[in-house]
Amino acid sequence: MSDKKRIAINFGGGFVPGLNAVITGTVLAAAHLGWETVGIRDGFEGLLFPGRYPNGGLLPLTLESVEHLAGVTGCILGTTAQNDPFRVRHINSENQVEEVDRSDELLANLKKERIDGLVSVVSSRALSILFKLSRKGLPAVCVPESVENDIAATALSFGFNSALSFVTEILEKAREAAQSARRIGVVEVLGEHTGWLALQSGMAVCADAVLIPEIPYNLGRIAARLQAKLTNGQPYGLVVVAEGAVSASPSEDQPESAIKKSLAPLASNQQGAVIERSGLAARTVAHELQRLTGKETSALVLGQLVKGGSPTAVDRQLGLGYGVAAVTALNKGQTGVMVTFQPPEIKSVPLSDAINKIRTVPPDSAFVEIARSLGISLGE
Repeated sequence: MSDKKRIAINFGGGFVPGLNAVITGTVLAAAHLGWETVGIRDGFEGLLFPGRYPNGGLLPLTLESVEHLAGVTGCILGTTAQNDPFRVRHINSENQVEEVDRSDELLANLKKERIDGLVSVVSSRALSILFKLSRKGLPAVCVPESVENDIAATALSFGFNSALSFVTEILEKAREAAQSARRIGVVEVLGEHTGWLALQSGMAVCADAVLIPEIPYNLGRIAARLQAKLTNGQPYGLVVVAEGAVSASPSEDQPESAIKKSLAPLASNQQGAVIERSGLAARTVAHELQRLTGKETSALVLGQLVKGGSPTAVDRQLGLGYGVAAVTALNKGQTGVMVTFQPPEIKSVPLSDAINKIRTVPPDSAFVEIARSLGISLGE
């Protein structure tokens, strides 16, 4: 048995560009301390279901294996959006699907594999899971990942800058298409609870309007703004909508209402249905703007596409920095913490400071003020 310290890294928040950069930063920093690093495949799946993998659920990570990894797309360990060992689905003896708590088994497997610490790259929803595991004794440090930049206690989540660059590029193309076709383009981007991605990308291309969850919109005012532009010889427009944007005066007749009624326990016409929110905001805004302006309007939904592609230089640097900071925290004996970017430094904060919170756009944000100064309507 080796006395060398051994740490693991896993990804439990779904895919974002540049995850391999975090692996590289972690492995290099660990090697500098003389530690070994292994990767857990597909979140915690590699430890809970090792038999699913021909070579086992753990992947040794060496200096040679990460030498040119930082800019490589994809993730060599795999990811999972369902990363909760407290609620693992399985088929019971009665052939029914049920959820069981396998957290103790997970901790036992980590001990069996001689894992002294865990670096876990997770989204906001998974932070509470790592918090509960740390309370049960798991020495864990979390790295925040989010293309929506919605994780509290950090100014910049890993993956956001890459998504922002991608969305900005698409918005430029959408504006060119709208100008060529003499239409109003409405582009929906991710942002269920927070509007950072919509706001900052919309600012970057000087969109006509940006609608975010934090500021309920009035489409009548936006339509009037677009109508003034149309009559001034600019027969096109661009509106950016976060998927969670809401009207200041919502209609009683929401598109989801019929589906929700069919799913109600006492409904007489129950049918299998899935409530799909993706695209709802864009369609709602586009249809109403077309009615109010009389101008042909097109809706475009980016959705999960923003999570693909190559990482930007900023995210590559941030990924490397977060990996190093996580190893540094473990070396100092800090566990149950999340590394955060608090310009100009990368620090660590207790997970309790980040869980069950959303980083929303403040009404007095500098970005909000800049957008208004640029003449961008926020729909108030």
